[in-house]
Amino acid sequence: MPLIDMPDFAPAILEEFSRRNTTRVDTPVIQPAEPFLDMAGEDLRRRIFLTENERGESLCLRPEFTIPVCLRHIETATGTPKRYAYLGEVFRQRREGANEFYQAGLEDLGDTDAANADARIVADALACLQTVLPSHAFAVTIGDQAVFEAVVAALGLPVGWQRRLVRAFGQTDVLEAIIARLAKPEPVAGLSPEVERMLEAGDDAGLANHLRDEMERTGYLTNASRAPEEIVRRLKEKRLLAGASLDSAKLDALKEFLSINVSLRYAPGVLSDFARSAALPLEAAIAGFDARVAALRDAGASLADITWRAAFGRPLDYYTGLVFEVTVRGEHDVLIGGGRYDRMLTLLGAKDHIPAVGFSMWLDRIQKAKEAKR
Repeated sequence: MPLIDMPDFAPAILEEFSRRNTTRVDTPVIQPAEPFLDMAGEDLRRRIFLTENERGESLCLRPEFTIPVCLRHIETATGTPKRYAYLGEVFRQRREGANEFYQAGLEDLGDTDAANADARIVADALACLQTVLPSHAFAVTIGDQAVFEAVVAALGLPVGWQRRLVRAFGQTDVLEAIIARLAKPEPVAGLSPEVERMLEAGDDAGLANHLRDEMERTGYLTNASRAPEEIVRRLKEKRLLAGASLDSAKLDALKEFLSINVSLRYAPGVLSDFARSAALPLEAAIAGFDARVAALRDAGASLADITWRAAFGRPLDYYTGLVFEVTVRGEHDVLIGGGRYDRMLTLLGAKDHIPAVGFSMWLDRIQKAKEAKR
C-alpha cells in the first residue's frame, strides 16, 4: 500500500492522456538496475535505491518510467507507432521533497517525423499541465543535443573530446572546465623516455612487446585485465586527447554558441547567423531545428513563451535531440521535463531502430503550485 496519497487531480491527467491515443501501462516497482546505471546519467545514478537478489543480480526501486516503459514495449513486441501513458510512484533520493513520489508521463514511440512528434509532445505536456493548473502561465525552456553535437563535431576535435563534451551537455560547471582545458594542451606526464620515443615513432608492436616484458618482469601480467595491445591503444588515445586543444577562433565560437539564450521566435535566425559567422557546416542540424520550430508554430504553440538556450540540457544521458522543461512563469520548480531519446530502444535490445520522445510530470511539484495559487 502506498505511503503517500495519490494527488486528487490524477484522474484529470489520466483523462487527458486517454484523449491522446495512448495506452496506459504500469511497470514493476523492482527493476533491473543495469539499464539505469548504463543509460540514466550520473545525476540519477547517485540517487537510485539499489539492492540485490539472492543470485547477486543488481536491482533497484523504479527511479523513473521511461526505461521500464521502453523495456516493456520491447518485451511485448506490440509494434509502432505506439503511445504509452503512465502514472505511478518512483523512488529516488532528492535534495528537497520526499524520496517516494508520483510521476505521470507519456512516451511516443516510432513516429519517424521527428519535428511533428517533438511539437506534439510539447503541446501534450502543456495541455496536461493547463488542465490541472488552468490559472497559471507557463514558461518552456528547450535545448537541442543534436545541434550541440553538430557544433562540437564541426570544431574538429578528436572523437574522445567530442564524447566528453556531449556527456557534459547541460552541466555548466563541467562544460566550463572542459572548455578551460581545451584552451591549452596538457601532455601526459610520467611516461618513460623509451615509451615516449615509441609512441612518437608510431611503433605499436614494439611498445606492446616492451609493456609485455615489463609486465612479466614485475609479475603484473598474470593479474592484468587488459592485454598490452589494449594498453597501447588506450595510451595512444589518452596522449591524443591530452595534446588536443582548440585555436582561439574555434574556442570563441564554442563559447558564443553556448551563450545563445533567445526566444524561439528568433532562434532559427540566430542559429543560422551563428553558423555563418563561425563558418561551421551545420546545415543538417539547422534544418532539423527549423522544422521543429515550424511544427511548434503549426501546432499552435506560443513561441514567445518558449526560450531556446543553446547550453540547456537535462541530467539524463539517453537524450539525443530535443530536451525541454516547463515551469510556472517566474518560478524555478520544474513541473514537466522531457525530450527525444532515439538511441535508447536499440541499446535496450530492440531489433529495429525506434525513434522516441516523451515527458514526465512531477505531481508533487504540481500540487505545490496548485496550493500556492489558492
